[in-house]
Amino acid sequence: MEIYEELVERGLIAQVTDEKEIRELINGGGARFYIGFDPTADSLHVGHFMALCLMKRLQMAGNKPVVLLGGGTGYIGDPSGRTDMRAMLTPETIQHNCECFKVQMERFIEFGEDKAIIVNNADWLLDLKYIELLREVGACFTVNNMLRAECYKQRMEKGLSFLEFNYMIMQAYDFYHLHEVYGCNMEFGGDDQWSNMLAGTELIRRKTGDDAYAMTITLLLNSEGKKMGKTAKGAVWLDENKTTPYDFYQYWRNIDDADVTKCLKMLTFIPLEEIHEMEKWDPSRINEKKEILAFELTKLVHGEEKATLAQKQAKAAFGGEGELPSKDISVETPTIIPVLVAAGICSSNGEARRLIQQGGVSINDTKVTDINAPVNSGDVLHKGKKVHIKVNLV
Repeated sequence: MEIYEELVERGLIAQVTDEKEIRELINGGGARFYIGFDPTADSLHVGHFMALCLMKRLQMAGNKPVVLLGGGTGYIGDPSGRTDMRAMLTPETIQHNCECFKVQMERFIEFGEDKAIIVNNADWLLDLKYIELLREVGACFTVNNMLRAECYKQRMEKGLSFLEFNYMIMQAYDFYHLHEVYGCNMEFGGDDQWSNMLAGTELIRRKTGDDAYAMTITLLLNSEGKKMGKTAKGAVWLDENKTTPYDFYQYWRNIDDADVTKCLKMLTFIPLEEIHEMEKWDPSRINEKKEILAFELTKLVHGEEKATLAQKQAKAAFGGEGELPSKDISVETPTIIPVLVAAGICSSNGEARRLIQQGGVSINDTKVTDINAPVNSGDVLHKGKKVHIKVNLV
C-alpha cells in the first residue's frame, strides 16, 4: 500500500485540494510540505503529536518536511477554535518556547542536509513593512471571503480583534514565503485551519502562477470540540517535567473504548494488518488494546525504557507486580488536603476538600472521610480508580 492510501485508511485525511495531484506528489516522494506550530507554551502537547506523527510517516516515504515555528505569528495568536483572545506573549517567552519546541521535535523528525529543515517565521514576518504588506498581500484578499471563514464567524459575536483578523494573511504569507525560498508545494494542518490554508494556496497562485496544495488531517477525538489531550488537570504535554511518562501512559490507557482503534490507526506505527487483526478480537480484550496503545505512544514520546516502567507502574496500581509512581513532597502539615495539592493530584485546597467529601480519595486501602486525616511517608494516595501515587515526605 502506498503512503497516500495508507493515510486514507488510517483515517488521517479530512480535506484536500486537488486530490489526484496530491496523491501523485506524496506517493512519489515529491512533497515539500510544511506544518506550522505556534509557540504558545514551553512544551508541545498531544494535540501537536498527531502532526508530528504525520510528518514522520511522510518523511519515511521520501517526502521532505519543513517545520515552521510561529515565532512571528505567535505575536498575534490564531483565533481558530477559541472563544476569546489568547494572552499576549513577550518576545522573550516566544523565543524560549520556540527553543523548547526544537528540542522536542528532534526526537520525532530527522533533521539535516537533504532531510527535514526547521524555520521560524519571525525571520521574515517581523521585518515586513505595513504599507508594503497591504500592497503586496492585502490586495489579494477580500473581507467578504475572510468573514466566511469558520474561525472568524465563531468569534464575531463575542468580539474578534483586528490583530487576530490579520492571522489568515500572516499564515498565507508564510506559505508564499516558504514556496519562494524553500520550494514548499504543500501545507498540512488540522481541519480547523482549512480557510487559512486555502488562503495560502490562492496567494501563491495569484503571485506566481504556480500550483500549491493543502491537506488537512482529522482532529482526533474531536466530537465534543478540541478535547484531545485534555484532562481534569489540564493539557497532556510531551515534556515529562509537565506530564510524567506514567501520566502520559495513563492518559492513553484510560481513553474511551470507542476511540481505541481510531488512535491505534492514526497515531501508532503498528502495521494496518496487525490493527485489522485486533479489530477481530473479542470485546473483552479492550483493556489489552488500550495497554498496547498506551505503551506504543509512550515509547514514541519518552523511549522504550520509560514506557516499560510506566506500564509496570500502571499494573502495580491495579494490584499487579511492579513499583507505583512516587513523588517527593514537602509540606508544613502532612495532612491529606495539603498533601493532595503538593502531589499534584488536586489543583487547590478547595478541590481536594470536595473530592474527599465526595468519597473520591483513599489512603492505601482506606477511604478518607476526615479532611484532616494524617499522611505518612510511603502512603499510597488513590484518586478514584485511575490516579495512584506513593508519597515520600521530605
